[in-house]
Amino acid sequence: MGLWQIGTDTLARSRFVLSPFAETFASLKLLYAGAGGHPGEEAWLRAHLPGYRARLAADPVAAPLVQTAIGTSWISDFFCPTSCAGESFEQTVERVRAAGAEEARANLRVSAGGSLPTVLERDDLPERAAALLTYVWEETVRPYWARRRRVLEADMVARTARVNQGGWAAVLDSLNPGTRWLGESRFQVNVLAYPPREIAAGAELLFMPVTPRTSWVSWEGRERYAVVYPCLGVLAEDHDRRPVPAGLGALVGAARAALLTLLGTPMSTTQLVAVTGQGLGSVGRHLRVLLDAGLVERRRAGRSVLYVRTAAGEVLVEASGVGRPR
Repeated sequence: MGLWQIGTDTLARSRFVLSPFAETFASLKLLYAGAGGHPGEEAWLRAHLPGYRARLAADPVAAPLVQTAIGTSWISDFFCPTSCAGESFEQTVERVRAAGAEEARANLRVSAGGSLPTVLERDDLPERAAALLTYVWEETVRPYWARRRRVLEADMVARTARVNQGGWAAVLDSLNPGTRWLGESRFQVNVLAYPPREIAAGAELLFMPVTPRTSWVSWEGRERYAVVYPCLGVLAEDHDRRPVPAGLGALVGAARAALLTLLGTPMSTTQLVAVTGQGLGSVGRHLRVLLDAGLVERRRAGRSVLYVRTAAGEVLVEASGVGRPR
């Protein structure tokens, strides 16, 4: 399994950060897979997969480049650099473009597990990779970035609150099915059979949520490490929201029921406005009713006030059938 040895000080300094590049690469992985994990991803694919495939058809290098770079168990380093905190998409993709031709080919041989297809034995691979990533950003991610950013910020605030409440172990266990805090400074980052990596004191450890249901890890030398993980499932449905059961809506009202279904994870009023599309005043009024009924409670995380379901709220939502397998 992939095992990282992380000192206590490094973990304490680690941060959740936004990465437009990680969101773009995750979207490229979804386009490459061609199948979504929930209705939101399927709707997005219906809108963008034809254009992506047309883009590949127009460039005989693009399809083998993506297939080789993503690989089966290793992503080509030059194709997916580790974003810095606060770095724009353009700044990260410029590092893809600046990679040397031999470096790109060497990275691709690692992800391919051997020799390269003849079509990839060329010197313009970094430029072609940057051009394809820019296409994915401009055509399939940037139009939705304002909403996706709010969704990702909601995830980061919720997980930060969980760190403040219960420590890092529970958060690391919940990032995706392959991650687990093993204790004694050991963090399992995936289930692949790679040698352990010791993260040196002073290294930067970043956690980056993405809306597609995918994950990977990356690093730059020994200075910066990143864990990319899928954001909370209920928030990741970018094109359609989880339906509210009619019975729950009839009992507490459709708008309040929508808030209650979201509040299995702590969220602020600002985040609820972003995710639901309801006005700030409406969200505030509905939260007051839910608070008075004992269905949600307030918690403070730093400067933020977060709302989350109480045990009574959990019982009500569970009884309504939200989240049950269909």
